[in-house]
Amino acid sequence: MRSRVSGTSDRPRLNVFRSLKHIYAQVIEDTTGKTLLSASTKSPELKESLRYSGNVEAAKKVGELIAKKCLQSGIQKVVFDRSGYLYHGRVKALAETARTSGLIF
Repeated sequence: MRSRVSGTSDRPRLNVFRSLKHIYAQVIEDTTGKTLLSASTKSPELKESLRYSGNVEAAKKVGELIAKKCLQSGIQKVVFDRSGYLYHGRVKALAETARTSGLIF
């Protein structure tokens, strides 16, 4: 996947990592190798409001949070990097919620 997907300063890469208990999203600019923004189920904004952090509902909240952070910092277009995971379940929920919250893939 990484050989085909890369982020630029105009369209940074939205990377997703999921574990059994948590889901993480990062916005990365690959030309400089820097992480611009991040959100996860461990974020202080979400940690108290989630009953369980390893389900689709938690992934939707992370997608909403990362989209909100991106729009506040002036990022509207991103390249979605699913990190080899199938576009299904939590990965799909995060992506579609970020898309409906205002991000353009």
